[in-house]
Amino acid sequence: MLEVRRLRLLHELAQHGTVTATAEALRLTGPAVSQQLAALEREAGVPLLEKRGRRLALTAAGELLVSHADVILGDLDAAESALAALRSDGVGTVRIVAFPSAARALVAPLWTKVPGVTLRLLEQEPELAIGTLLRREADVALVHSYTLLPRESPARCEEHPIADDPVLLALPPALARERGLAPGQKARLARFAGQPWLVPSKEFSCHAMIERACGAAGFVPEVAAEATDFAVLTALVAAGAGVALVPRMALPDAHGDVSLHPLASPVTRRVYALTRLGTARRPDVRAVLTGLVAGSGVR
Repeated sequence: MLEVRRLRLLHELAQHGTVTATAEALRLTGPAVSQQLAALEREAGVPLLEKRGRRLALTAAGELLVSHADVILGDLDAAESALAALRSDGVGTVRIVAFPSAARALVAPLWTKVPGVTLRLLEQEPELAIGTLLRREADVALVHSYTLLPRESPARCEEHPIADDPVLLALPPALARERGLAPGQKARLARFAGQPWLVPSKEFSCHAMIERACGAAGFVPEVAAEATDFAVLTALVAAGAGVALVPRMALPDAHGDVSLHPLASPVTRRVYALTRLGTARRPDVRAVLTGLVAGSGVR
C-alpha cells in the first residue's frame, strides 16, 4: 500500500529538484526525506529515482507515480475543502500571491471586505507565483498572460478569470498633438517606430510583450530606459523621455501629464487567478475569488 505522506514527498521532490531543497521546503532533515523516499520505493517495488551526476532524477516509474500523485493530492485538497465547507461559513485565512499591479488594484481594496476571512499577501511575478502556489505556500495566485504571449497553466490548477486589461500606448502630450491624436484615440504602433522607448526590465514578461508588439508592427524598439515599475515609466513619458506600452491596471493613480491611447491592433493582458485542484471549494477561498471578480473593474 502506497502511503500518501510519502507520495507527497515524491511530488515535492519533483517540484524542488533536490533532496536538500525538498527538506528545506518541508522543514525536514535531508536524511529523513531520503529515508521516506527509500521506503516509498520499497512500497512501489520498482526504482523511482536514479542518480544523474550529483542530482536525483525521476525514473519512468517515478514520473508515472508523480502524475498519479497530482490527481491523488488534488482529490485530497477537494476533500479537505468539502470538510471546511461543513465546518465553517467562509471563516479562514487565505494566502494570496500576486503580481504588483494586481496586488495594488485588486487585493488591497479587498483586504477588509471579505467577512470572516483574513488575507495574507506575497508579491511575486507570475512565474514565481505559480511555483509558490504549487508548493502549497499560497492558496490563490493572481497571474497574467498577454494575447501576444500566452501562458500555460499547470494541469493540476484551476483558472478563474478576473479581468481583461487593455494595453495602452502612453505618449507625451506634445507628441500626441504633433501626430494629431486626441486623448483616447486609437494609435498605430508603427507611427512611433523612431521614438525612444521606455520598457520594463528584461526579466518581466511585459518586456517580451513589447518586443512582440513592436515586432508585429514592423520595427525593433530603440530602448532609452528600463525600469521595474510602471510608475517610473509613466513619469518618464510625462517628462518627454519617450513612449511606453502600459497595461491599464498598471497605471499609477497619479500618472502625470500623459496622453493614453488604445492600440489599433489591440493587445490585452488577461488577469486570472489560479488555485490548486479542489481548493476553490473552500468557503473562504470561494469568497475571496468572488470578491476579486467583483472588484476587478479596470480603471
